[in-house]
Amino acid sequence: MNTSDLIYDWNQKHPSGLKPQGPVLLNDESLRDGLQSPSVRDPSIPEKLEILHLMEALGIHSLDLGLPGAGTRAVEAVTALAREIVVHKMKIRANCAARTHENDIRPIAEIVQKTGLRIEAATFIGSSPIRRFTEGWTDDFLLQTTERAVKYAVSLGLDPMYVTEDTTRCDPDTVKQLYSTAINCGARAIVICDTAGHATPMGAFALVKFVIDEVVKPSGEKIRIDWHGHSDRGLAIANSLAALMAGAHCVHACAVGIGERVGNTQMDQMLVNLKLMGIAPWDKQDLTKLKPYCQAVSRATGVHAAAVIKAFKKNDLELANTVYSGVPSHMFGLEQVIDVGPMSGKSNVLFWLERRGIPATDDVVDRIYQRAKSSDHTLSEAEILESLPAATAKKS
Repeated sequence: MNTSDLIYDWNQKHPSGLKPQGPVLLNDESLRDGLQSPSVRDPSIPEKLEILHLMEALGIHSLDLGLPGAGTRAVEAVTALAREIVVHKMKIRANCAARTHENDIRPIAEIVQKTGLRIEAATFIGSSPIRRFTEGWTDDFLLQTTERAVKYAVSLGLDPMYVTEDTTRCDPDTVKQLYSTAINCGARAIVICDTAGHATPMGAFALVKFVIDEVVKPSGEKIRIDWHGHSDRGLAIANSLAALMAGAHCVHACAVGIGERVGNTQMDQMLVNLKLMGIAPWDKQDLTKLKPYCQAVSRATGVHAAAVIKAFKKNDLELANTVYSGVPSHMFGLEQVIDVGPMSGKSNVLFWLERRGIPATDDVVDRIYQRAKSSDHTLSEAEILESLPAATAKKS
């Protein structure tokens, strides 16, 4: 007797609209967004190359190579990954993260010129009212910044992928205006983000449908819609499936769910579910490399702090605990912690020093910042203190 004859599958008893139609694309964020977890280290280039080959073996459509605007270490890693894709004639496509700023976009174009690999520029900017309030951004600032960034990427011959952070807590008018502006300026891929892990499946479905009906269809352009989610409420997989059911084409995810706070959408779980649901192309994809992929990322890896810091400086604990989290930590007896690591900016260093009453002179900040940028992990308190000049360390 066939095993399937012994199982009555309620999962198959649904209206046709409650199943992603496929083909479903997957974008792997393990080597960029996943590394923003304070508990992981930045893998070496050989480790990243091993993971890249496992992504290719699994049939993953694309990956985020990194954020080359972050510094020399990031540029070296992104360049090495890009060259590996070209040399081995891999099918996997590439994108790079970039803030909506020329200094982040330009390095992507330079790597394209060096390697010959086509790379999408995933330019991101915060969108929600809480983020705009914390940053002091006006609507005009967001629209003008969006227009400049997308047009600049196009002028460099890059394919713009436009990303709005915290879309799931953004008002409809701003969502519509930002995506419409990006599309009018040349973006042909847009990313809807549940940056703070706030969404429920119903919310994810409603938001994607809104973007399709109010932005994409009226534009008359062929636009790829991506969904990028986090796991704060344990709903990342459910939200991703809901987004696909609503019409999204691609899901962003990380191996073993690494990422900020409690992590990003789990790539391994997405692959398992798409395979079991019979969704193309995963219904026919060989996924026997899934275990080595998870093991490689686990071995190799061992918070958007700037906005949180700005919220702290407004002396508003609730704001600080909510601006980048869908689960306010103060409700559960916890607090936001700002660490210093290879993904950190100088604002992290300044905040760390201020919290401990250590004078934040330019020399002290630069010493810690340079050590963090050359490190493959989040610095411990002892490591930061070791970076201080002897006189400063004694005072602390």
